[in-house]
Amino acid sequence: MRKEIEIRLSPEEAQNTQDYDRHIARALNQKLVDIKAFNLLKRSVDARKASIKIQLLFEVFLFEKPLETEKIETAFQAKPKAKRILVIGAGPAGLYAALGLLEKGFQPIVIERGKNVSERKIDIALLNKNHLVNADSNYCFGEGGAGTFSDGKLYTRSSKRGNVKRILELFVMHGASPDILIDAHPHLGTNKLPSIIKNIRETILTGGGEFYFNTKISDFILQKNQILGVMDQNGKEFRGEAVVLATGHSARDIYYLLDKKGILLEAKDFAMGVRVEHPQQLINSIQYHSSTANPLLPTASYSLVSQVENRGVFSFCMCPGGIIVPSATGPNQVVVNGMSNAERNSPFANSGIVVSVLQEDLLVYKKYGIFAGLKYQEELEYLAFKAGGDKQTAPAQRMVDFVNGKFSNSLPKSSYIPGIKSAPLHQILPTSLSFRLQQAFKDFGKKMAGYYSEEALILGVESRTSSPLRIPRHKETMEQLQIGNLYPIGEGAGYAGGIVSSAMDGYNVSNLIAEKFN
Repeated sequence: MRKEIEIRLSPEEAQNTQDYDRHIARALNQKLVDIKAFNLLKRSVDARKASIKIQLLFEVFLFEKPLETEKIETAFQAKPKAKRILVIGAGPAGLYAALGLLEKGFQPIVIERGKNVSERKIDIALLNKNHLVNADSNYCFGEGGAGTFSDGKLYTRSSKRGNVKRILELFVMHGASPDILIDAHPHLGTNKLPSIIKNIRETILTGGGEFYFNTKISDFILQKNQILGVMDQNGKEFRGEAVVLATGHSARDIYYLLDKKGILLEAKDFAMGVRVEHPQQLINSIQYHSSTANPLLPTASYSLVSQVENRGVFSFCMCPGGIIVPSATGPNQVVVNGMSNAERNSPFANSGIVVSVLQEDLLVYKKYGIFAGLKYQEELEYLAFKAGGDKQTAPAQRMVDFVNGKFSNSLPKSSYIPGIKSAPLHQILPTSLSFRLQQAFKDFGKKMAGYYSEEALILGVESRTSSPLRIPRHKETMEQLQIGNLYPIGEGAGYAGGIVSSAMDGYNVSNLIAEKFN
């Protein structure tokens, strides 16, 4: 007999896994000998009350052992004379599309504008040290995409759009901790992700796929409303049966190329704002109702949302025990984002706090047509660069001063390596953003006593939460509406947000391509 049961334990009890069978037997009112097997399915923290509990969901087998199931090994191998599928971009969407295609016998040809993850780490170190942006190798571009140097959060609400378990299993297969299969809010950590990305690349290469780094797409090869391939910056052509476009939301040149080729784009809503930083100890004390940290509890995070004048204001990409990083992709830009190592052991906590931007907010940019949202992003990134005054120095302000419209005469310490400079962000940001952020911060202070404080610091700007454009595609086939065999996927196509939903988009497209060409 199989049953599922949820048990609530103290952190100390949950740490002692050898006693799980005893807790299960007591909860089910059964003898220990009746429990023949059990598996932990899900683990989460309930910190709503002072007495913090760990919630554990088990599948339990009573009176008889579960039937043994034959383990099916996944083969990632291109068939002889396999059809070539071009995958443009080596972020989560592109890599999972390539894995899925290889699994089904196709030959994925992965084309990435940036460098491999090892060389990319060197450019990122130079960015932090010298504050100079390599336009094709940075926190956004390169093997693994923007997710490689982030917290590696794997939580998604998009489970109806694909097989989340399969996505996580493939991460584990390539070196991720099995804990991601059971944690309610799993994460990988930026220090763990590069080796996982390398392992995925090795699987693809060993199975017959190909990788081309430092290869930037300059043109699409089209004929009679079909895509035949792409051309790189040196005029080299790559041809394939289909093209999977997984270029990410920061590849603005791709949007302009699509428009130049007459391929339909449509504007979509997005969000912009700032990144907020607190001492991690403060967030721990707020969330865990104690000034003394319990080493058995995970580093505390938060999720906040408010409505201000018909706009959502919400936390985005919260990084407990993390640092703030420079995520610009070109000169004269300052863009901030967050990341954490697997241990989440930095003394700082940071999160994007962003405001929904609707099309009616962009009327002053209407002369740019479909690119109004891009121009809005670019203008705020330039204003942040100008206010920082020195390469990647970020404009910053105490949260309390920002809310009260005051210049900050001093700033608390920050994790942002290129440095911060006091600036009146309440004046630099458009009123539509600054006013809503000011009201939301006060509201968040009521929801989390201590959040709105002198210790809280805000940095500008958080502008790359999502793309302001979508590449329309057929719902059933995922093909672009006008061009056959062109498959726009992931965040850059406007159909995903985050590592798991992007990876699912990539894996889903591999299934549809296999259906079409088989």
